[in-house]
Amino acid sequence: MTTTLVTGINGFTGRYLAPRLLDAGHNVHGIVRSSDHADDGATMHVCDLFDQQRLGELVAEIRPDYVIHLAAIAFVGHGDLEEMYRTNIMGTRALLDACANTAVPPRAVLICSSANVYGNANRVILTEDSPIRPANDYAVTKAAVEHLAAIYKARLPIIVTRPFNYTGVGQSETFLIPKIVSHVRRRAATIELGDLDVARDFSDVRTVVDAFLRLLETPAAIGHTFNVCSGKAVSLELVIALASEIAGYQIDVTVNPAFMRANEVKVLQGSCAALENVIGPLDMPPFAETLRWMIEA
Repeated sequence: MTTTLVTGINGFTGRYLAPRLLDAGHNVHGIVRSSDHADDGATMHVCDLFDQQRLGELVAEIRPDYVIHLAAIAFVGHGDLEEMYRTNIMGTRALLDACANTAVPPRAVLICSSANVYGNANRVILTEDSPIRPANDYAVTKAAVEHLAAIYKARLPIIVTRPFNYTGVGQSETFLIPKIVSHVRRRAATIELGDLDVARDFSDVRTVVDAFLRLLETPAAIGHTFNVCSGKAVSLELVIALASEIAGYQIDVTVNPAFMRANEVKVLQGSCAALENVIGPLDMPPFAETLRWMIEA
C-alpha cells in the first residue's frame, strides 16, 4: 500500500486532500500541531515542524512513499510577519531536511508554493517561465520556499506547485469568496469590500487536490514547477453579480479603502497547459458552479 505523509492535513486543503488520498487507497499520515482533530481515517501525529529530532524520527518511522507539504500561513494579510516567515520558510526547510536525511527517501515530495510569487506581472496569461516578482510578504516567503526546493532537488524528487486562488465549502471567511458567500447566505443587505477591479483565477479545491495526487503519481512531474489554475480570471465585480444571481437578491457593495492594499496584485490569471501536458485534462468546474456549491451547501 502507498503511504503518504501530509503536513497541514487539518487545514482547509488537507480536509479535502485526505479523503481523496484514502479513496485512492493510500495509507495516509498527517502531521498536526495539536491532538484536536477529527478522526477521518488518517493516522495523525502531533509534531511541530521546528522539533527537528521528532520530525526526523517521524519521517523515518512512517517511511512515506509520498510527502505533500501544505502546512503554511496562507492568508496574505496575516498580522504576525515573523510567524509567517518562520512558518513558511523555516518550516519547509525542516521538512525537506528530514526527508533528505532519512534512510529511505520518498518517491516524490510535493511543495505548495503560490501564484502570488508572480506579483504584478506584465503578462496577461502567466506561465511557469513568467518572472517572479513578489509584491507582498506572503509572496516573498513562497518565493523563498521555491529556492529552498531548488537547493534540495539534488537530494529529493521534488515537485513544486503554484496554485492560484482556490476555494470551496469550509474555507475561512478571512478569504474573499467565503466572506462573500457568508454574507449572501444570511442575505445581508450590504458588504464591505476593497478594489472591485481586482481579478483572480479561481479554482475549485476538489480539482486542486485531485491535481496534487495526479502529479505525485506521475514520474515526469518530478523536478518541475506547475501552475494549478483554471486559466480564467474573474473580477470581484463579477463574483458579486454571480452570487446575487444564485441567491436571488442583490447585495449592495460598499468599497472600504481600508481593504485596499497598496501592494495588491491586480490580476492573476494562469495557464494550466504545462500541468495538463503532464497529468492530462483537469476536471475544473466553472467558477459559477463552485460558487453555487458554496452558497447552497
